[in-house]
Amino acid sequence: MRRDTVAAVGLVVFWSSGFIGAELGTRDASPLTLLAWRYLFAGALALAVLAVLRARRGRVPHRRTRHAVVVGLLTQAGYLGGIIGGVGLGVDAGTAALVAALQPLVVAALAHAAWGERTSPGQRLGLAVGLLGVLLVVLGDVGQGTAPWWAYLLPLGGMLSMSLGTVLERRAPDGGDLLGDLAVHTLAAGVALVAIAAVTGRVAPPEGAPTFWVAVVWLVVLATVGGYGCYLVVLRRSGPQAASTLLYLTPPVTAAWAGLQLGQVPGLLAVPGALVCAAAVWLVARREPSRQPAAGAARV
Repeated sequence: MRRDTVAAVGLVVFWSSGFIGAELGTRDASPLTLLAWRYLFAGALALAVLAVLRARRGRVPHRRTRHAVVVGLLTQAGYLGGIIGGVGLGVDAGTAALVAALQPLVVAALAHAAWGERTSPGQRLGLAVGLLGVLLVVLGDVGQGTAPWWAYLLPLGGMLSMSLGTVLERRAPDGGDLLGDLAVHTLAAGVALVAIAAVTGRVAPPEGAPTFWVAVVWLVVLATVGGYGCYLVVLRRSGPQAASTLLYLTPPVTAAWAGLQLGQVPGLLAVPGALVCAAAVWLVARREPSRQPAAGAARV
């Protein structure tokens, strides 16, 4: 139980740190350039991890590796490319966060459609309340963007990509482990994102911008290793609904990060919104242990 609590807290804190790193890194470079260098560093780290694991444990079954590649493309490349790509085209951060907050609802629908996993009335209420809480937190930003209508499809696609990857990860074949899967996820996403940056001419880093490199290291250590690592732990131990619902807490925590580190003053509704988000997570999580199938204590 203590391990689950630590993983849940780590997920919320580290996942929220990614938005701060993105804010720092895009002051001097495009979002795609930041993603490319984030994954060049993270990909090199992933290759080193895979080399060590292979030397110690031998080959991972191809079926497991293929599954991890697909999940990595969905949960990292698809999600980040959609969200950050939309913001780069002028979608306001509040709208992007609100679209991303639809994930728990979509995950619940996908899990029900695929495997018949049901949610209780209290959990369904919690999912709706969480969306309301996120809306309160980001209300000041919603509708402030200058993007064309089609750019809003990118955050929507990123959210759907993350939702699908979350549900698929729960059915990973045997033969791997958390660290190896995280490395494969990161490497697969890195290949895709760096290739896109190269084709569009966005690889070159900014000159004379030390904050950019601080942001790159920040994102690799806190967001990729910490955020996605904790996400996989929660996902495998508690299920896709629990992992997705905890993301309701990331907008208020991000607002706190931004206030403390960037001096950005949260809106008047941020604190009430944070309390609503916390209530939503409690509503969903209070019955979660009794509703998980026996196989839900997944592989870590």
